[in-house]
Amino acid sequence: MRITRLAEVAQRPRRVAVGTFDGVHLGHREVIAGADTVLTFDPHPASVVAPKGAPRLLTTSERKVELIAELGVDELVVIPFDREFASRSAQSFVDDVLVGSLRATHVSVGENFRFGHKASGDPALLGADERFDTRAVPLLEVDGEVVSSSHIRGLVLGGAVEYADRLLGAPFTITGEVVAGDRRGRTLGFPTANLVPREGYVVPGHGVYACRVRTADGAVHVAATNVGVRPMFDTGRGELIEAFLVDFDGDLYGRRLRIEFLKRLRGEKRFPAVEALVEQMGRDVEQVRAIAAAT
Repeated sequence: MRITRLAEVAQRPRRVAVGTFDGVHLGHREVIAGADTVLTFDPHPASVVAPKGAPRLLTTSERKVELIAELGVDELVVIPFDREFASRSAQSFVDDVLVGSLRATHVSVGENFRFGHKASGDPALLGADERFDTRAVPLLEVDGEVVSSSHIRGLVLGGAVEYADRLLGAPFTITGEVVAGDRRGRTLGFPTANLVPREGYVVPGHGVYACRVRTADGAVHVAATNVGVRPMFDTGRGELIEAFLVDFDGDLYGRRLRIEFLKRLRGEKRFPAVEALVEQMGRDVEQVRAIAAAT
């Protein structure tokens, strides 16, 4: 899949899917189906138009690129979204971007898609334009709930990662570089690879999760991962993601990991003694093994 800035696109007819696509969830995939080109925005428009109300995101730009590429799209066109672009009228977006730059023959959007200055453009405006065919995709519902990025953010924040994964169509992931911790896990027999949550992105609710961990060399491990502040110990540290890679023995400091969250095992809690914590961690690991064997 080619990744192109809007100013650098080649002139050719395109079937274009347009959207922010945070999470690239099942609803987004319906919009993208049949398109050869995806048009998206970076950063998220809300961070420019209404920064105080901008949501924490489900996917980094890198992860979004990867997920869209897996859908068989030929080209991803990225619009650098800034205040100047936000001030464009809806008609200018149609005339200059969709028709002028992309030569769109077909345009696919979600039925709630809005664009242009003050969100004045909608699917009806697109549908009235005879220069291309418009497909306004109805909102997808699963179990009576609309599949949306905001709904999935709430699920992840609440720890319901198993259901969030189902709506995403892929595991919810966090990627980062392993940083040094207090090395307390090593003294307990459960050394962890520690990631600091990235500002502006969704993190699962505090608790212990069954996960898969992928390293940069392609190796895949199962892991029991704690998200939280470690209530058993007075560390003075903030929120941390701590992954214990089952049956792994090695040094991961400074390496990049991708953690895929599969299922929440339990909440984060304070134990009456360190020995009780260690016993529970052992049970967590056995649960993780069982979940990994079933997936």
